[in-house]
Amino acid sequence: MSIKPLHSLRWAAVAASLALTGCAGQLGSKAPAPSPAQVQAQVARLLPAKVADRQGWARDIQVAFTAQGIEPSKSNLCAVLAVAEQESTYQVDPPVPGLGKIARSEIDRRAAKVHVPSMLVSAALQVSSPNGKSYSDRLAGARTEKELSTIFDDFIGSVPMGKTLFGGFNPVHTGGPMQVSIDFAEQQARNYPYSVDGSIRREVFSRRGGMYFGIAHLLGYPVNYPQPLYRFADFNAGWYASRNAAFQNALSVASGISLALDGDLIRYDSIMPGSTELAVRALGKSLDMRNPTIRNQLEKGNSLEFEDTKLYKRVFALAEQAQGKALPRQILPGIQLKSPKITRKLTTAWFAKRVDERYQRCMAR
Repeated sequence: MSIKPLHSLRWAAVAASLALTGCAGQLGSKAPAPSPAQVQAQVARLLPAKVADRQGWARDIQVAFTAQGIEPSKSNLCAVLAVAEQESTYQVDPPVPGLGKIARSEIDRRAAKVHVPSMLVSAALQVSSPNGKSYSDRLAGARTEKELSTIFDDFIGSVPMGKTLFGGFNPVHTGGPMQVSIDFAEQQARNYPYSVDGSIRREVFSRRGGMYFGIAHLLGYPVNYPQPLYRFADFNAGWYASRNAAFQNALSVASGISLALDGDLIRYDSIMPGSTELAVRALGKSLDMRNPTIRNQLEKGNSLEFEDTKLYKRVFALAEQAQGKALPRQILPGIQLKSPKITRKLTTAWFAKRVDERYQRCMAR
């Protein structure tokens, strides 16, 4: 359960809009592509000194880069290593303090949301599992997300009507050394280079799967960012969140309407317009655009193509005319991170800056 904002609805739309591509906006050599052995040697040199099984990490990272056609530049490799260090300190399945209590609270929350009585949930969890312990006891003793996910999958397959009543209650939705979204991984599994061990969910909890899908999430889409800092923010908040937050900032300047700079241009949970779309509509006459066209172009916000739209260009033109100066095309999204694991105020900007510190240390090695 990674420290991430509640933007899970974005992933399905993002994955549907883009296939995995090479990384744009990254600096790198135009020399002949390095061999797998050379890439692995480079990764092994860049890993912190205390990381165990350096060759294993290097191999899995190299395979992911090669399979996805992403340039294994030092910048790209260090970006990946920085995220893995931040999310897991290079642990394939990192332990989470108080995981059992967190999981039970999440199960109860999801049950209440779909009107499954708490008494039914409690009774089902008292069923004995194959090892003799009740599922409730096993959940309470879970230490890692992989262990918890396995227990829950076993549970819904064993209790009467388990899939019908509890199929959507698995409290684990991110995992592995880069804490990547399982929903995202399932959307991006078409070209996965390994034989799947049971399910993509299980693959995410392996080092090879966790790194493959984490690298896809971090580098598998083209951007025009001047530095990796904004990719790190996108890793936390969703593809193009930093670009879209800059657009929201320009829109706020042009319209005079205060907006949350969260990178969400449209609502994915409703056909009703959200605050960003309503602010654009307020500029409809100035933009010479009707509402259906506005909606159509905002829907391109999960792709690089959005930057070529009439809407994007005209909003920035109006804002820069009002300000009398150029405005940034990327900013760190203003999102407070929400998770049962978080006990202090953290933001996407905090996450991005912490990863960037690790990235800079890697680049200096």
